[in-house]
Amino acid sequence: MDILKVSAKSVPNSVAGAIAGVIRESGAVEIQAVGAGAANQAIKAIAIARGYMAPAGVDLICIPAFANVEIDGAERTAIKLIVEPR
Repeated sequence: MDILKVSAKSVPNSVAGAIAGVIRESGAVEIQAVGAGAANQAIKAIAIARGYMAPAGVDLICIPAFANVEIDGAERTAIKLIVEPR
């Protein structure tokens, strides 16, 4: 499964396009976000991606979880959002 990393500075429309593209190719995508700002951008991107996929009859669902990631040698907790068609 492909992993998209989202930051607080990510543009939700661009991330939504990437989500839609990966789902069309692979069927599912994992999004990782560290911090409140990044999680906010990721959730907005998923909502936008649902709108992109709806005309094709694809309904996206999101499964939230936690993930441990290493950033600059330090262990951090990230929000992991698995997005897949229903």
